[in-house]
Amino acid sequence: MDTLDRSPAPGLRERKKQRTRDALLHAAVDLFTTRGYDRTTVDAITEAVDVSQRTFFRYFAGKEETALALHEITVEHFYEAVRARPAHEPPLQALRMAVLDGWDTIHERIESVASVDQYLRMYRVIESTPVLLAAHLRRSAETEEGFARLIAEREGLDVDEDPRPRVAVALFGGVMRVTERLWTAGDDHSVAGMRAVTARYLDQVGPALAENWRTP
Repeated sequence: MDTLDRSPAPGLRERKKQRTRDALLHAAVDLFTTRGYDRTTVDAITEAVDVSQRTFFRYFAGKEETALALHEITVEHFYEAVRARPAHEPPLQALRMAVLDGWDTIHERIESVASVDQYLRMYRVIESTPVLLAAHLRRSAETEEGFARLIAEREGLDVDEDPRPRVAVALFGGVMRVTERLWTAGDDHSVAGMRAVTARYLDQVGPALAENWRTP
């Protein structure tokens, strides 16, 4: 009689890995937002999930990566939203609509890991923790390059020949940094509050880059 192969199917293994990663990230976010980043250790995260440190390091390079992981998830969400915007929209309009629509649907992307409230509290943890803020700003430069290339692709431009994609994304990124700081320092820490301040500041971006770039 042939021996049956009872090993889990690849799809099942991947789902188990994803559940473990989500559980670690959920525990990390919960601890960061209740204890603070500096007072949370990798041991505390692994104890909360009942796994070993070795398991933790299979999924994350370290504590810093878990602290920034929710933000990375939402960047991917935003990237997909920009790619999905109608081709006729001017670049800044596509970016604006993608980020505002992204706030409306953020819960759909992060619900397996954290609540929207926890996500917003992690924003404040990052802003108030120098090492995380430095890492966040460093990653933002890499993120902007990716978006500049996406905008250039949308517009049929060579990003290394035409400066407008990088200029537009740098401008947009600057506005987003301002809104993050204002929202963090303000009294309304809701999604609606973040969305409102983002819309208000994006509406101040001048028309020079907001027009349609395509040559008739």
